[in-house]
Amino acid sequence: MPDLLDWLEAPFSGARPYAGGRMVRFEDTVRDGHYIVRAELPGIDPEADVEVTVENGMLTVRGERKEEKSEPHRTEFVYGEFSRTIPLPPNADETGVKAVYHDGILEVDVPLAQDRPEAQRVPIEKQGG
Repeated sequence: MPDLLDWLEAPFSGARPYAGGRMVRFEDTVRDGHYIVRAELPGIDPEADVEVTVENGMLTVRGERKEEKSEPHRTEFVYGEFSRTIPLPPNADETGVKAVYHDGILEVDVPLAQDRPEAQRVPIEKQGG
């Protein structure tokens, strides 16, 4: 069952923090021309159980925490599939994204272009009359 308070306090507007089976907690920052997203994913094999994709200005982290086949007396661990999608900054370079997993934290590094795309003024043509 998702924690409603976590969902309401999600720092990424418009993104559903809970989908599929469990919450993936993210934090983000901009550092030295890079957008850095960190996700808590303890107890996961990143090569076998996690997928990171970037498409159309969105970053998606999805995967599965597989349940061990033992019979525990009690468990508070959450198992199953997870997925989280967040928007990237407008000046993100989607071709240079890198991801590293260390000590239960997945860190995704998205390079940022030096200049943000500027709004373009569109001329209006007057027709008739």
